[in-house]
Amino acid sequence: MPTKIRISDLGDPQLSDIQQMARDYGDSLSLDMSSAGVLGDAIARTGLDDFGPMDFVDRLDMWLEEVASDPDRLGIGQLSLRNSCVRYAANRLLTRDLLRRHPEIHDIKITRPIIIVGLPRTGTTHLLNVLSADTRLRSMPLWESYEPIAMPHEAPGDDGVDPRYARCAREWEQMQMVTPHVALMHPMDPDHVHEEIELMLPDFSSYNLEWVARCPRWRDYYLSHDQQPHYDYMHTMLKVLTFLRPRSRWILKSPQHFEQIGPLLRTFPDATIVMTHRDPVSVIQSAATMMTYAARMAYRTIDPGWYIDYWTDRIEKLLTAAVRDVHLIPEGRRVDVRFQDFMADDRATIQRVFEFAGHSLDEQATRQIEQRLENRSREGQATVEYDVRADFGRQPAEIRERFVAYMEKFGVDAEVR
Repeated sequence: MPTKIRISDLGDPQLSDIQQMARDYGDSLSLDMSSAGVLGDAIARTGLDDFGPMDFVDRLDMWLEEVASDPDRLGIGQLSLRNSCVRYAANRLLTRDLLRRHPEIHDIKITRPIIIVGLPRTGTTHLLNVLSADTRLRSMPLWESYEPIAMPHEAPGDDGVDPRYARCAREWEQMQMVTPHVALMHPMDPDHVHEEIELMLPDFSSYNLEWVARCPRWRDYYLSHDQQPHYDYMHTMLKVLTFLRPRSRWILKSPQHFEQIGPLLRTFPDATIVMTHRDPVSVIQSAATMMTYAARMAYRTIDPGWYIDYWTDRIEKLLTAAVRDVHLIPEGRRVDVRFQDFMADDRATIQRVFEFAGHSLDEQATRQIEQRLENRSREGQATVEYDVRADFGRQPAEIRERFVAYMEKFGVDAEVR
């Protein structure tokens, strides 16, 4: 029988030796959390200095200021965000340089993508990773999403491994040591197929920051501003990746698209939309558990109630926008996938999605998908248990009341009683 893990110290973390060492190291640092310092490090890393339009700096300032001004944020949490921002800025420099040298990239067309739109924790990651096993489709592994363009001075080592892959593998090893339960809940190995909103981060927008920091001010700014320019930036990044590693059709996914259906369809007007659905209570208790557990490596004090309330409200905003805007998806271009159906018969769901998207499976693709299903099987592996009552003091029925319109609209049944 697989091990069931109950995380009993969400509000009062009992730190492992490795976790305490990491926190002590972070607290020993004196970090420059200014945008000038971040951009300077990106210039030093790449040897480039043309960022293109500089409007992104205001958004970068917002990120850094909100996180740096939080007295509860640990040094290791500050370091993690700063390192990510340097990476995003370096990717922006590398992209600008590649587009200058190869302006023909702008002429590449991203046509008929298959885009999975669904809440976090609804099977979107598993569905994306299985569908993308068909190598005729273009997808984006995690290592490539983190560093889409190789550094000009780097080459594969004697073992033939791309340095970008090696760096991502080291991060995965560290994640498994420092936050092992997050690794169980949301694997982030280098070959894990990732979300394309990662490609918006060199433009310093998206809801991604909310997953790594307490940032309600940024959330409010993001929700009050048109995200079309940042979807346009992501579109250009997909062209860059197509230029570097061509395929004829992309498969993509992100929960963010639930609240950005307008920009999504203006960016990809001929997309097939695969919309996944699940009881929002299951989604919220899973997401809040993961975020509360991970917070021990970013914050001095942790209030589980803050996380359950924040993510209840955040999921409500996503689903309210989805109910409001789903009519923007043209008839015959959306297929709905319910979590229970996918879990009950993943092969039937895969076949249905591909048939709807007009993508036929040949013998090779079928073998590739079967192999991916076998490799990604969780049979016999430890799993984390979620309990919104015991861990967060909330009643499932009270949470679910906020989602009646969504559940009725898409025929979603309750899972948690």
